[in-house]
Amino acid sequence: MPYRLHIDIPLNMSEDDARMASIQILGLLASEDTQAIVLNAIGVDEINYRLGHDDDRQKSNYLQKNENGHVNNKKSRIAVPKMEQIEAMQRLAKFDEEINLPQL
Repeated sequence: MPYRLHIDIPLNMSEDDARMASIQILGLLASEDTQAIVLNAIGVDEINYRLGHDDDRQKSNYLQKNENGHVNNKKSRIAVPKMEQIEAMQRLAKFDEEINLPQL
């Protein structure tokens, strides 16, 4: 069984604000090529996460809520791009710059 890094970040705010803060924090891990390169280098393929509540004894994920307001207990997941995917995205971005494609 592999070891897992568990990070507990207290978010003392409303549920909606905690959801938004969680998305912003997770964006720091997943948005930049540099982070993906570092994560690849140390062997990280995916990041599993959930937003929980201290009063909830069940491991609910408040980031996954259905139309009735019910949460589930499945973790959310970020797949870390492989080096080949990162290199392909960088080549495509460079190609777009070279031919001056309009930004959407």
